[in-house]
Amino acid sequence: MPRRRRRSEAVADIDAQVMQQRRRRWLVLLTAACAVVGLCAAAYWWLYARHYEQTDDAYVAGDLVDVMSQVSGTVVAIVADETDYVRSGQELVRLDSTDAEIALHEAEEQLARTVRQVRTVFTNRGQLEAIAAERRADLSKAQADLERRGNLTGSGAVSSEEVAHAREAVTAAREALAAAQQNLAAGVALIGRTGVADHPDVQAAATAVERAWLAYRRTSVRAPVSGYVAKRSVQLGQRIAPGNPLLAIVPLERLRVDANFREVQLTHMRIGQPVTVVADLYGGRVQYRGTVAGLGMGTGAAFALLPAQNATGNWIKVVQRVAVRIAVDPRQLTAHPLRIGLSMHASVDVQDDSGQQLARAPRQEPLLTTSAYHVDRQEITARIGRIVSENAGAPEATRRVAQRVRSGGPPRKTSQPDSVRQQPVEPQPLQHPPVQSSGQSAALRPRRHST
Repeated sequence: MPRRRRRSEAVADIDAQVMQQRRRRWLVLLTAACAVVGLCAAAYWWLYARHYEQTDDAYVAGDLVDVMSQVSGTVVAIVADETDYVRSGQELVRLDSTDAEIALHEAEEQLARTVRQVRTVFTNRGQLEAIAAERRADLSKAQADLERRGNLTGSGAVSSEEVAHAREAVTAAREALAAAQQNLAAGVALIGRTGVADHPDVQAAATAVERAWLAYRRTSVRAPVSGYVAKRSVQLGQRIAPGNPLLAIVPLERLRVDANFREVQLTHMRIGQPVTVVADLYGGRVQYRGTVAGLGMGTGAAFALLPAQNATGNWIKVVQRVAVRIAVDPRQLTAHPLRIGLSMHASVDVQDDSGQQLARAPRQEPLLTTSAYHVDRQEITARIGRIVSENAGAPEATRRVAQRVRSGGPPRKTSQPDSVRQQPVEPQPLQHPPVQSSGQSAALRPRRHST
């Protein structure tokens, strides 16, 4: 029995030693494996992971272009609905243009009246020049009569009363000439060095026509950019006013990603660094390539509607996040379109941190431009020119009288052809200071002098 016991104890000791050796071997292997894994993880972090900053607090953002009307009116047609694709300059909403058409016709009629009134002012200038020439001739005649009677006074052939009447005639002729010259100066001041077409009143009336024409054209509301329609709030028959948003347009090529990184992740982040973005919509099978376009100038808490008041109450430190704008390749957006608000996962390669954290120079070109509101005004310009030319033609007889007065000859009646008699000039009230447009005042009528 003792021998067997000693033998079993020896076997148990051997088994314990074997188990202890095995346990020691497994511990060594486990330690070595952990060390290898740690070294691999450290190598992975050192060689790769430390050059990337990642976050899943990222969302798709973009421009939401509100479409508004420039004039008031009633909606009579809605051409585009939500999810429709529209091109820049395409009509979206049509307003009732009746009021605009009436306003345009009134402006054109006012332009025609203004042209005729200005033409009357030019015609009056010729009449005033003829009257001034006539008053000058009357003054010369009265002075000659006074001189002749003054020479005959010594011989007694002419009485002193006749000489006094002659002096009064000279004074009256001089006053009539002064009044005629003042009226002529007033008429010249109204005209200046302009013609009928470039007269300020005609130009103002033409501007009113152009403004009315623009209001008529703007009854058609057009898309400022190309994109997809969203948030349509306009309804048929609605009375809208300028500035009220009717619908919105989302340009697909302007979509971007706003990634909110923790403040400790921004140490090596720079503008222009490459970014890989994955959308939850498509999963890992679609990876968008982009670049860092800029870093926000404040945290989300600082720009919140109700910012934190850290100086009041108990304070708890919270890690802040800063929005980083990521520009995505437009070609990938076309192939795999995104929507505003979708969740994204962003990974920024921060290995090359030689760039700038903030922009150093202002933008050289406009960020967004549109030509949808540009209106070709050649049509209305030609229309205005036609109205001016149709109402600015002066009668041939008036032009002949003006030419004779300028040449120094006295105006005389001439027979007018039938074509001239068939174009009477309608008298129109002037909008200028009073100028005699038809007939002559009592102070300007020629006086009969005694001989």
